[in-house]
Amino acid sequence: MPGRRVRVLYVGGIGRSGSTLIERLVGQVPGVCAVGELVYLYERGIAGGERCGCGQPFHDCPFWQQVGKSAFGGWDQVDVGRIAALRSRVDRNRFIPSLAGRQVDRRLRSALDEYTTYYARLYAAITEVSGCSLVVDSSKHPSLAHCLRWEADLDFRVLHMIRDSRAVAYSWSREVRRPDADSESYMWRYSPAMAAGQWMAQNAAFHLLPRLGCPTMRLRYEDFIAGPEAAMRRVTEFAGLAVEDGYPFLGADDTSCWAELDGTHSVSGNPMRFTTGKVPIRRDERWRTRMPKAQQHAVTALTFPLLAGYGYLGPKP
Repeated sequence: MPGRRVRVLYVGGIGRSGSTLIERLVGQVPGVCAVGELVYLYERGIAGGERCGCGQPFHDCPFWQQVGKSAFGGWDQVDVGRIAALRSRVDRNRFIPSLAGRQVDRRLRSALDEYTTYYARLYAAITEVSGCSLVVDSSKHPSLAHCLRWEADLDFRVLHMIRDSRAVAYSWSREVRRPDADSESYMWRYSPAMAAGQWMAQNAAFHLLPRLGCPTMRLRYEDFIAGPEAAMRRVTEFAGLAVEDGYPFLGADDTSCWAELDGTHSVSGNPMRFTTGKVPIRRDERWRTRMPKAQQHAVTALTFPLLAGYGYLGPKP
């Protein structure tokens, strides 16, 4: 798409904060293509051949094969090892202080430019193949967001998803199977203390972005669940979408809310990326009764500054 910057809505935040659900819902809006966690496309898609959200193995999915041809002349032209090497040089949380400056060191900048070019070509190919004007990438990682804000060919906007740290820590302690491949595998698990540390570090890293001029919107998972349509209106306006016909895929009655979800071509993410049809939208509060009180108190103490700042320590949000 020569002469036009590709518009990207990057859903960021620590995992288990509702990013997959919000990505799926924004992806229901006409003109939007939601692609899951694009950061894992090289490892899990090209190299691993895991399943697309449509259910087909990555290399059998017509959509991704067209994207590969448009972006690179075919996936066999992509050096996955080279991208992994570049990622280790620039896309790590320890590099965020360097990426957050007014200028980037010359040696780091060379690797950064090469690395982000792969994403720019991918995003452009996705818009071309899908015919959509907005790509939603739910990669979540703050380091990747700090990298991509430097890419001049992108109109890059960040949706920072937040959820109560205790709910996140409880979710990360549970065993969740990954249905992405034929072999049995499970998502990573963190101890409550590790999850608390990740929650603090990753959310703090996203706080830097608006100070650096990167358009950023913060959304609490709990507020989204309480008012899905109002939250969707805020998100789509932030993303630059003109939604004229409302959100017909959202429904509600006196007791519940839900969404009707179509299939999607997501390359990685929470297992609910495979879910289609009527999906309930409701708060998951299991942590309040199933998480040991000692763990709840420990996570509260470890995450206190941001937990209080986000409004989680007053009356039930």
